[in-house]
Amino acid sequence: MTKILGSWSGMRKYLEQEMLADSLKGRVRYGCTSYKGMDGCHIFEISIDGNLVKRFSWETVNSYFISSGYTDNKNPSGISEYWAEFWTLLDKYPINSRTEYTDDEFCKALEEYRNQDIHESICSNNPLVRMFAILDRRVGKRTLIKIKEELNTQPKWLQQIYILRFSEDKL
Repeated sequence: MTKILGSWSGMRKYLEQEMLADSLKGRVRYGCTSYKGMDGCHIFEISIDGNLVKRFSWETVNSYFISSGYTDNKNPSGISEYWAEFWTLLDKYPINSRTEYTDDEFCKALEEYRNQDIHESICSNNPLVRMFAILDRRVGKRTLIKIKEELNTQPKWLQQIYILRFSEDKL
């Protein structure tokens, strides 16, 4: 994480204070948790008004694969069975075809968002990059009006973030 993000406190400040649309300040919060024994993995979260909107971790993705019926073993028992198909399924189902995402995908999307033009980010194929972009203060009303038509093409979890931005900007 440090190669991509630097310190989490600095990144959180960047996302919540420097780049967040003024109308959303104090409402949108990012969190990052890591536990001993997680081999450098993190759990990232985004909350609106104190309510969890999305969690980004290996666990959420693997649980999604199992509950969606993508795994051969529908009732894994034990750690090795639980994780047995994870990497194969992660390769098989790209980020824009799922609704759950890993911490690495969160970090890569954040890096992409930070290193490209905001208009490229708002039109990205990556839903996480679009998430960062829709919350960005540089996205103006004309752009919001144009992308409002695309609301129903967004994943359900991302639609609520779009709707928040549209409502706060009185669209």
